[in-house]
Amino acid sequence: MFGSTMHVWSDLFFALLVPLLPFIKEDMGLSFTEVGLLRSVFSGASAVLQVPAGFLAESAGEFWLLVAGNVWVSVGLVAMALSPVFWALVVASGIGGLGGGTQHPLASSMVSRAYDDKGRATAVGTVNFAGDLGKMIAPLVAGLIAVSLGWRATFMVVGLAGLAFMLASMLSRRAVDIGRPQSSSNMSADTEPVDDESDSKLAGFIALSGVGLLDSATRTSALVFLPFVMESKGMGPGQISAMLFLLFGGGAIGKYVCGWLGDRTGTLNLVWGTKGLTAALLVAALFTPTLLMAPLMVLIGIGLNGTSSVLYATVAEFVPARRRARFYGFFYTTNEIGTVAAPLAYGLVADLFSLRTTMLAMGAATAAILPASLTLRRHLARAGF
Repeated sequence: MFGSTMHVWSDLFFALLVPLLPFIKEDMGLSFTEVGLLRSVFSGASAVLQVPAGFLAESAGEFWLLVAGNVWVSVGLVAMALSPVFWALVVASGIGGLGGGTQHPLASSMVSRAYDDKGRATAVGTVNFAGDLGKMIAPLVAGLIAVSLGWRATFMVVGLAGLAFMLASMLSRRAVDIGRPQSSSNMSADTEPVDDESDSKLAGFIALSGVGLLDSATRTSALVFLPFVMESKGMGPGQISAMLFLLFGGGAIGKYVCGWLGDRTGTLNLVWGTKGLTAALLVAALFTPTLLMAPLMVLIGIGLNGTSSVLYATVAEFVPARRRARFYGFFYTTNEIGTVAAPLAYGLVADLFSLRTTMLAMGAATAAILPASLTLRRHLARAGF
């Protein structure tokens, strides 16, 4: 429950930028490259502290790290609201985004330990689902505040609300029991990687991280540029916020359902199903009439986010329980390479060619995940998947 609640706030903070990008672009006169840079810096900054947070959590536990991370991002949102020019906004988003490095590796490690025997994918999917509730709230907040008061007021209100909630969480520390990773002194030596099977698991972890990188690149870039596709169809700020709500709602469904399915079917089947759907629908978004955008957004959301629950749960199959915090840190950090590079690259394509070219390239890159995922087949078979 604690991990899920922290995930709601964390994903709200980072998703809030998405519906505000059209407002910021217009207010500051930005190019698509600058829009992509802003998103890349904010999201990518969260990768910097993921590995250190994973190592620290193995001895200190997750509670204070999770709360402190969200406090950090809350302060960052306030700083973004006060930024007078674009480059100040970029710096504030980069510094504020650093706090996001605690959420994903620590929550995933904590939940995978608690459900190590069975139901791990379902549990991880549930925590991911909770995060998407925060994403669903983001466009609603933007629609209510930014339309009348502007994007700065939106950052300010959410940042101050986050600080208030984290303070309340600190005061209720005694009511929260999230456990602590087992120390290495309590584990037998045979959990260390010393044989060929462990080498194979490490290779599987590396291959899984590569697939995760490609998946995160698509997920982040689609969220950046879909609002501008909607804007090109004549949609106003209120309509775009509603479409993003449906997109994030579909993402929440995808994360939960794919997490549940992950305990019942193969990883590769789900990767092919979700990413194949996403590749086709990203291209279809260019040609879909405005009246049909609502159901399309739900389906794109399912395809975009459903894959992540499966990948996150599969990490635990390749690493020992007492080292999961650090390995989840490595996994999410690798994923953030795609988060940082892809929006900037697609922004350059949009400026040099067109938004349509960017979406077509994104669809092709997403389809490339399918053959890339086949590198996992041998490793998953050895792990019993």
